[in-house]
Amino acid sequence: MNVHLKAETMHEPHLRAAQPGARILMCAPDHFGVDYVINPWMENQIGRADLKRAREQWDNLRRHLGANVALDFVPPAEGLPDMVFTANAGLAIGDTVAVARFHAKERRPEEDLFRDWFEARGFTIAPWPEDIAFEGAGDALPDRAQPLIWCGHGWRSHARAAEHLADIFDREAVGLKLVDPRFYHLDTCLCPLSGGWLMYYPGAFDEASRAEIAARVAAHRRIEVDEADAMGFACNAVEAGGRVFMNACSPSLQGRLAAAGFQPVVTPLSEFLKSGGGAKCLTLEVQSHRAYSEQTARRPVLSSVS
Repeated sequence: MNVHLKAETMHEPHLRAAQPGARILMCAPDHFGVDYVINPWMENQIGRADLKRAREQWDNLRRHLGANVALDFVPPAEGLPDMVFTANAGLAIGDTVAVARFHAKERRPEEDLFRDWFEARGFTIAPWPEDIAFEGAGDALPDRAQPLIWCGHGWRSHARAAEHLADIFDREAVGLKLVDPRFYHLDTCLCPLSGGWLMYYPGAFDEASRAEIAARVAAHRRIEVDEADAMGFACNAVEAGGRVFMNACSPSLQGRLAAAGFQPVVTPLSEFLKSGGGAKCLTLEVQSHRAYSEQTARRPVLSSVS
């Protein structure tokens, strides 16, 4: 079965080059599964993930991302099924990283493993208060045109995380309140794109947060996603070189992304949706001016995908 479908576009978009020094951190799904329930997507899914298909889907995403941006890999750990969702490891900008303080006790053992990975590669670990929940780039998304960080709160990360991120990274942090439990992390309903474009699902936010978005992003740069596309995790997307990798995308949304100069690429991730994750959840953008050795940035052999 071919698990990669390239979305049709109305015209060939102008593809943007990947940001200099950009890398993406991933974690192989060796120990992935739905072993507990910490978000609505996991309900009635315990033990139901098809691990063979999950591996094929992850390999497919990795292969296509690897053709557009450099990849790094953190080793998976037994007993930590959600470690595959590296977006939650922290927020890394330049050589500084704010490592996650997970809200769910099931994921807290991941913190030390991710911290060790960052420390081994020369990142400066920013201090973070123990009592402020923060779930990394799941709830903290740097804008790609303005010096600001979009910060989600309401379900996982604490509202005060934004002020700490503003201090650490010396840029404005805009708090956005999430009100729909299906969109428990900001990256499930909002995706900053290059050129100042912003793809998002308005229904996931309260009125004040929608106003914050409107005040900072011009209407012609906002790509509003409807509920059907949002439920397919269209906003949980990864941009690399003008291509936008996502689990699903309606013809209408494909057309709007193409008109904005992006090439939507559908990489089905149905097994990971059972755990409440998509393309963005499976990746963490890390930008560092420090040179990694090729040994530390290990690349597993590509699996064949039929």
